[in-house]
Amino acid sequence: MTGLEKIVGEIKEESNATINEIMRKAKDEAAKIQSEAVHEADEACARIERESAVRVAAEKSRAESTAELRKRQNILAEKQRIIADIENEAKAAILELPDSEYFDTIIRVVKKNALALDGTIIFNAKDLGRLPATFTGNLSEAAKACGGTLTISKETRPIDGGFILAYDGIEQNCSVSSLFEANREVLQDTIQKMLFE
Repeated sequence: MTGLEKIVGEIKEESNATINEIMRKAKDEAAKIQSEAVHEADEACARIERESAVRVAAEKSRAESTAELRKRQNILAEKQRIIADIENEAKAAILELPDSEYFDTIIRVVKKNALALDGTIIFNAKDLGRLPATFTGNLSEAAKACGGTLTISKETRPIDGGFILAYDGIEQNCSVSSLFEANREVLQDTIQKMLFE
């Protein structure tokens, strides 16, 4: 082997060694980059899973809260419907009482609402037409017990039942609907306690 061939051989060996070293470093760098990429991808996946779990939990919680709210609203609406039905049945029961019981009830309401003044009592057309014979006397006694007098008006009002007391142009509505409305909260509380507690 000549000197030149020896030098070329050494250069080739050195080149091959350098190439091999560069290739080894490149492979190590590629493996390192790949390992870091896998690690970063794993961390990103884990982060996305955690964030997704948090979002899913929040959505589930909102959905459960919304469902619970709707359930409570539906229960409340049904309770209110039941209470309104009972109130309507109670009004109807009062209006459908036999005449003697109905007008005894009217006298009890007069005793609670009459003033110590001279006034008139106004009915609807149906009630004015079915007043019992004893009603005028009972009405006078009830008004007198309150310190006043009441006369039965010939005029009528379009009320469901009950009456209106009139004192010097000031009227007190004691119709069945008005009495129920004035006592709505007490009635609703009573009905609710009876039915739902």
